[in-house]
Order: sequence, then structure tokens, then C-alpha cells
Amino acid sequence: MTIAQPQNPLEPLLENCRYFEYTQAADPLGSGAITKLPFANFGSELHQTGSTRIIPLDVSAQLNCPGPATSPALCANFVRILAGESLATQFNATSLLFYVMYGSGRTEFDDLTIPWQTGDFVVLPVGKDIRHFADSDSAFYLVHDQPLLTYLGVTADRPCFKPTLYTAADSLRELAAAQKAAERVNRNRISVLLANKAMDQTLTVTHTLWAMLGVLPKGAVQLPHRHQSVALDLILDCAPGCYTLVGPQISANGQIVNPTRVDWQPYSAFITPPGYWHAHFNESGKEAHLLPLQDAGLQTYLRSLDIKFVLPDGSVSR
Repeated sequence: MTIAQPQNPLEPLLENCRYFEYTQAADPLGSGAITKLPFANFGSELHQTGSTRIIPLDVSAQLNCPGPATSPALCANFVRILAGESLATQFNATSLLFYVMYGSGRTEFDDLTIPWQTGDFVVLPVGKDIRHFADSDSAFYLVHDQPLLTYLGVTADRPCFKPTLYTAADSLRELAAAQKAAERVNRNRISVLLANKAMDQTLTVTHTLWAMLGVLPKGAVQLPHRHQSVALDLILDCAPGCYTLVGPQISANGQIVNPTRVDWQPYSAFITPPGYWHAHFNESGKEAHLLPLQDAGLQTYLRSLDIKFVLPDGSVSR
């Protein structure tokens, strides 16, 4: 007869324990235990034709995380809605922002109806029902923070801000004022940050998201800068000759070492990984506009954004 041995009552608590010597685990990114956020480019052809649908800009396979995701914390999407049709978007997210690339219509959010047209921004907290209706063929650039909540294993159930509409007329007026002021001091980094009065500490559009509407003047060279937030960049309009250089290192004189070049195309998007230096160039004869969206609301609150700029003399800001 075999007598069963009593099970160690602590076994369920001990079975997942692991121990690493410090140098083996202190830098999982450097060791390859966790994958780097890849550079990726998403062309405008993804949303220019086809049926009403959501088109995730998905790199979750490269990140080894549940998808879809465009970064560990955010998911960017192109959304296409044909005239007379509607589309529901339901995400477990605390923040959702969409920019109307073209078209017009309305969004029904809980008991609100929010009208929108080309150039408008709509920013929404967690809600029960979200449905978008298009009066004409329409396309959005839509970013939400569901990947962050998936990683944390939590469900969004409390709105942290009110639904907010930033109209094209208002945002372009503010950008024009910023550009006029910049011309007086010869400043070529010209932009306005969208903010919400509920975010009085981070000065961002939501508690996780950061959004900037920027103009790159003709002939402008924006010197390299970097930050620890991911940048999900949407190009709004440009002529040939506009591009970004991206790379993880800079030289002693402030130049990006062995950069990747991203040639801009209207309503295309690309990922700038955290910590990568990037510089924008406009060698065309027309000004261009761009919309970077980042998880910098969260990074700012964590005090970990660590943004740095290369100065005209080649040194780096502190």
C-alpha cells in the first residue's frame, strides 16, 4: 500500500518564487528579457478605402503583450466610417482621444451628442456607450489607453474628466497666435498643447494622454529632443521634403547617430520609441502640421518624463 505524503500547505504560495542575482535582472530591456518598442510606420492607404471599420496600428506581437497595442500603454487606430453609417467603439480605457482627419458627423456618448468635423479633437473618459455616426465619408486617428489597463488587470469604472471638444477653429486660432509670437523671437518649435482644467498638475489633455498640435515652418530644422514617453505621431499635411530623423544616440555635437529617416506623408503615422532622439526637418516650400500623441500625462505624473533638448551649441538641456 502506498501512503500519500501530506502536501506542503505553503506550496501554492511558493511555486512561483524566482530569485535572480542583481546583474542578471536589473536591466530586463538591455538583457532582452523584455522587448524594445519597435519603430513602425503606418501609411494613409490603410484608411483611404474600404468598409466602415477600426484599423488598429498593432505591434503587440513585437512587444509580446496582449493586443492590439501600439505601445505598452496605448493603442492608436485609424477609424473609417462611410457616409450614412455608424460604428461603435468600446474599450476598457480611461482616456480616448480622436482627431477627425476628414469628414463630419456626431458621436453619442452616454446621454451626450457631440458634433464633429474635419480638424476637431474629441476627448472622452470611460463611458457605457460610444457610437460614431458619419454624415460624409470620415476618418479618425483614435488613441486610447486600454493596453495599460490590460497590463494592470483593472477595469475602468470612474470618469476622471468630462467629455471635451476642441474645435478646429479654436485649436488653429491658438496655433496661429503661437506662431505669430514665435516669429517675433525666431522660434522654430511652434505648437500648442491641448489641456484639460481637471489636469491641473500635469497640464495635459487627460491624466494619461498628452496631445500637441504643431506646425513645422518651411525651411525649419527642429533640433533633436527625446523623452521617456512614447510618441505616436500623426502627420496632418506636408509637401515632399518633410521628414524626421530618429535614433537612440546623439554625438558629442548633438547630431543623431545613424538615424532612421521617416519621410512624411499626409495622414500617415509612425512610432517614436521612448528615449529615442528625434529631429524634424522641412525642406519643402510649404509649412507642415503634425499631431504627436503620447502617454506623457502618465509619465509627467510619475515624474519620469525626463525630456531633453539639443541646444543650438550642440549641448543638451538639463
